[in-house]
Amino acid sequence: MEQAVELSQVLAARERRVWRQNALLEQYRQPLLSFTMNIAGPVKNSPEIRRGFHLGESLLLGQLEREGARLLHAEQIDEITGCEGLYVVALSPARLKAIALDIEEGTELGRLFDMDVLTPAGEKLERGQPRRCLICGGEAKACARSRAHGVAQLQEKTALLLRAGIDRDDRQTAASLTVRALLYELATTPKPGLVDRENSGSHTDMDFFTFLRSSAALWPYFDACVTIGRESAAQPAPETFARLRRPGKLAEADMLRATGGVNTHKGAIFCLGLACGALGRLDRALWRQPERILAEIAAMTEGAVAREMASAGEDAAKTAGLRLYQRHGVTGARGMAEAGYPAVLQHGLPILEAGLARGLPLEQAGACAMLHLLAHTDDTNMISRGGLARQQETTRQLRALLGETPFPAPETIRALDRAYIADHLSPGGSADLLALCYLLHFLKEAE
Repeated sequence: MEQAVELSQVLAARERRVWRQNALLEQYRQPLLSFTMNIAGPVKNSPEIRRGFHLGESLLLGQLEREGARLLHAEQIDEITGCEGLYVVALSPARLKAIALDIEEGTELGRLFDMDVLTPAGEKLERGQPRRCLICGGEAKACARSRAHGVAQLQEKTALLLRAGIDRDDRQTAASLTVRALLYELATTPKPGLVDRENSGSHTDMDFFTFLRSSAALWPYFDACVTIGRESAAQPAPETFARLRRPGKLAEADMLRATGGVNTHKGAIFCLGLACGALGRLDRALWRQPERILAEIAAMTEGAVAREMASAGEDAAKTAGLRLYQRHGVTGARGMAEAGYPAVLQHGLPILEAGLARGLPLEQAGACAMLHLLAHTDDTNMISRGGLARQQETTRQLRALLGETPFPAPETIRALDRAYIADHLSPGGSADLLALCYLLHFLKEAE
């Protein structure tokens, strides 16, 4: 809950900060950067302000790393009076101040950052250029002296800046991790019947580089899906799914342009687009909870199979997926989404992370997770290429193998690859689920 602070509390916090700055300067005799937030009004801390502070700290630490500067000491304070950070850096005061100015002036959110640099002697370096007013862009000190803008106006602008900065970081993080998941799925080798680093599997119209082009083309789509999720978060979950439909069609066109007409990622556009939409609907603190993300996808797609059948009408028999549903009850991609991707939550992701816990490389753990996914899903790509009976027999064989050896050796998987290629089988649906497993794993590790 947000709490207002008294002037006496602000002054006490400032006195404590000065005392701590002097102590660190005495101890290290190196330049010190003091980072606080410029927040108008009596509320100096909140989840949004805290998030803004951490984004600023991340920018600072990234620039120090780029500079090759040694960080000798870092400490943060999170109190009702605000967030504070003190950083002792083995770098010239002038260079440290230049880094601070680059962040304050070079980023939109930086207008809320106050990064003071003290020399080893305790002298505060001046900015060299006046800070700009949040409202009019003029000199901030002049506006403050004349009270040109009210506190409410400053608070509204601060909230807008914080929200925009947080949303931008969320979009970029989600889209980047999603493209990484696609690339890791592609690079995972061996994958029976699928394109990987060793061969093109059962495909003659695509190769490793086709998938690279496709993956690169989809970054804007994933960014847009997060935005749609964020904008529709207050609405019923199915509204987000409905709004994702048109961008999904446009993304398919982008994919086909990038690949020269080859369908590389249609299934991934669907399942990973849903995941990004769900991330947009959820608070960032929930991104580390795979079960929560998948439950949100289930809520978004509730009734999707029934609606698709109803809208298809007499044309249902014209699409392979709907024919499978009519004849065999196989619900395909929509059914898996509506169920919250149980194979991912119960098999793929646990095997991926159990493999990593055993010390397996990520690639090998991913290859094993792929087999477990295939063993526990009705992969419509497999059915369309080999028929339902063959897919069911493949599932039985895989379950027997995995029952004896949950983590098959790469050579065992290569033998499956040769067999699938000989029979022109390709579990593309399971590959999409592997990418989803990678994304959920990356989100758990993300800062």
